[in-house]
Amino acid sequence: MSSSSKLLRLDAFSKTQEDVRIRTRSGGFITLLCITSVFFLLISDWKQFNTVSENPSLVIDRDRNKKLKVSMDITFPHMPCNLLALDVMDDSGNIQLDLTQSSFVREEIDSETLQPIDHDEEGNAGFVSAEEALKNLPADYCGPCYGSKDQTKNDELSQEEKVCCQDCDTVRRAYLDVGWAFHDGKDIEQCEREGYVERVKREINQGCRVQGSAFLNRIHGNIHFAPGKGFQHPTRGTHTHDLSLYESYEKLNFDHIIHDFSFGPVLMDYNTQTKNEEFVTSNPLIGVEMKEGNHFLQYSYFAKIVPTRYEDHTETTGIKYTISEDKFKNDDGIKLDDKDVGKALKSLETFQYSATMHSKPVFGGRDEDHPNTFHSRGGLPGIFISFEMSPLKVINRKEYRMTWTSFLLNAISSIGGVFAVATVLDRMTYRTMQYVRSKKDA
Repeated sequence: MSSSSKLLRLDAFSKTQEDVRIRTRSGGFITLLCITSVFFLLISDWKQFNTVSENPSLVIDRDRNKKLKVSMDITFPHMPCNLLALDVMDDSGNIQLDLTQSSFVREEIDSETLQPIDHDEEGNAGFVSAEEALKNLPADYCGPCYGSKDQTKNDELSQEEKVCCQDCDTVRRAYLDVGWAFHDGKDIEQCEREGYVERVKREINQGCRVQGSAFLNRIHGNIHFAPGKGFQHPTRGTHTHDLSLYESYEKLNFDHIIHDFSFGPVLMDYNTQTKNEEFVTSNPLIGVEMKEGNHFLQYSYFAKIVPTRYEDHTETTGIKYTISEDKFKNDDGIKLDDKDVGKALKSLETFQYSATMHSKPVFGGRDEDHPNTFHSRGGLPGIFISFEMSPLKVINRKEYRMTWTSFLLNAISSIGGVFAVATVLDRMTYRTMQYVRSKKDA
């Protein structure tokens, strides 16, 4: 048997002569219906092929040893900057004291308009730096510490070995070390000489806006804004603040406006360069405004942080994730390159969190809104943000619902399925019509 004969036997698509084919009107109608169905099915598959879906998944977070970056931008209308302290503590025992003096920027604002105060020469009149004040004193000057340090043996020591408090800040820190109230520095010669007392009186009517970022360990801890310098007791290990000046002015309080409180890089819309809507909803404290006007009120926020990775596997030119250039450039904690800043990214590691809020008077008592609720006595006036990391990471994968191969397979299946059903329907229609004709002829 020749090879051509073998191929003839394998032909699964046998043909009939054109002159023996039977064409019917019902067959033509079914053919039109079949073509229309195939057309709409292919359009549906094409739309699904171009549809982008977000598929979240959960995995174990394996980056527990990396640092967590927190960014804050908070306005305090009734707290002067020189009285505001920011501390960070966690369960490992790490304590970061007075961050407003290092990695944060403090901006003095008007309590009513919330606009920055322009400090001209007249506004700074009377204030002298510690270095300038010491220039007018004898070379062997040794400032008193007012009992906060032992100076009884100074007469027996050389000038270099004497225990001295040369400026106002040194006296204040010495007071904190022994747990004494410093108040406004009145009657302390170093503070009077530097104009510190007058400066406190002038700034007590101002507000403060704090902006900046800090790195945290990925464990349970708290971030708090409190009045006065914070310090650790050397023997008891307790953390407290000098409230003496805050308690002297009842008009001071911790009303606040949270412009930004987020972990990790800020997600921006690539086209508009504004904060991504998903980013804002994933950081619920953004936009919170509290105006209670209570002098001794403690605000407590509880944040549950979830590590999140955003992945974009699409090739569209629409909204993509990008990084805010002014806050997250050269961020070793997140390991982003300079080339990524302000540009569209396909993958980005960040964080989202849920938050609850509670406020209570530090002296305790019955809740004003809920008469059956009583608050315990204790704590400090201020803002306390307790944070806790989730052991799970969320991966939000943005991708097309269908690949090219899936689209082709669906298209072929749609065409084949429609024509198969149409063939069965055509045969049933033809047999029925044949049966009806035979009955009429009989």
